[in-house]
Amino acid sequence: MVNLLQRLKYTIEADLHHLFDKKEEKNPIAMLNQYIREAEKQTEETGKWLERQATLKQKLEKELEETKKMHDKRSKQLDLAKLSGEQDLIDFAEHEILAYEQRSIVLRNSIDKNADELFGLERKYEEMKHKIKDMKVRQLQLMGKENVVRAHNQMDHILHPETTGNINDRLDTFETMENYIERLGQKIDHQHEVTSMEERLTLLEQKTTKKETQDLA
Repeated sequence: MVNLLQRLKYTIEADLHHLFDKKEEKNPIAMLNQYIREAEKQTEETGKWLERQATLKQKLEKELEETKKMHDKRSKQLDLAKLSGEQDLIDFAEHEILAYEQRSIVLRNSIDKNADELFGLERKYEEMKHKIKDMKVRQLQLMGKENVVRAHNQMDHILHPETTGNINDRLDTFETMENYIERLGQKIDHQHEVTSMEERLTLLEQKTTKKETQDLA
């Protein structure tokens, strides 16, 4: 289990940069999201192993407690057997006491070893969780960078069309729109000028007609 956790730890600690240096990769954020999901899944599974290891430790401790109780019980029974002078009971109690003492030694060693292993696993487990947190911070950083790049590209598309290959697109840039508005304004001014001239000519014509009528009168 320790070796497996170590491999998982190395997997999570793998350098992320080379994943995004590949030119063929078009969406590093999606890659990172998938990587984080996989790491979270591995960490969740590791947590279950830790829970199982802790449960085993509790069972060993419970077994040791029962062994101690039986050892104490047989010790008291041995005293009674010695008082009664019944040798077969004495031999049985002594044999039982020895068995419980040996079992207690085995259980204590197992519990100590289990405690050391559990502590080591818990440390690695916490490191894995911290690594995921670090990757999520990295995720936010990359998302911020991606957002800035997209924003710059969009602004460059408008402000500097010559660099984006869209210089011929109609109304795609501020400059194009300004030129369009200027032409539209000139057209409107011309139409207004023509209309004004027509009005003046009409008024002049009306005045002339009125004057001619007055002269005839």
